[in-house]
Amino acid sequence: MSISYAPAGKSGKWDGVLDWLQMLSGASLILFMWCHMLLVSSVVISPRLMNALAEFFEATYMAQVGGPLIFLAFLFHFVLAARKIPFRAEGQKTIWQHARMLHHGDTWLWVVQIVSAMLILVMGSIHMWVVLTDLPITAVKSAARVQSGFWAVFYLFLLPLAELHVGIGFYRIGIKWGFVKDRERGKFKRGENVLTLMFIAIGLITLIRFLFLSIN
Repeated sequence: MSISYAPAGKSGKWDGVLDWLQMLSGASLILFMWCHMLLVSSVVISPRLMNALAEFFEATYMAQVGGPLIFLAFLFHFVLAARKIPFRAEGQKTIWQHARMLHHGDTWLWVVQIVSAMLILVMGSIHMWVVLTDLPITAVKSAARVQSGFWAVFYLFLLPLAELHVGIGFYRIGIKWGFVKDRERGKFKRGENVLTLMFIAIGLITLIRFLFLSIN
């Protein structure tokens, strides 16, 4: 079993509605993250391919409109999830004690998801701000940013954090909402681990490609 922290007296019909909205916004962001990773990794095949895809999103205004909408969805999802995150010291201590007492993998996954969410809120916001205020996106711009040094380290931290958070979220949605039956939990978890590692590997290969891409 996994546990969630929520203030007393907050249960009821609206909690159910907010839980649904949290799940739907989370699922949408998971899909976006996977698509985003695959689109950016097109630079590995060819910088021209990445530029062509970016130009398509620019021409259809998906970048100018979709980018801010994704950012709002990102903040909306965090606000919904924050209802069950203990921000006070005593609440954090209780969650830590329960996790150690239960010795259950899913409970620890929830703890990891909370910690990663806090870091992603800051780092993800910085990344989106930098990208959205420097449109259009091009392979050379992205490579120059990564080759500056600071951003390479920044993305080396953000990449595994984001993919780990997404992978755990994908797993917890499947379990919590009954899409995955108990007898299938182990198989589903292994598949989620493979998927997470695959996207981290794609991200690292993409970063390496940007590091060695000519920007002259």
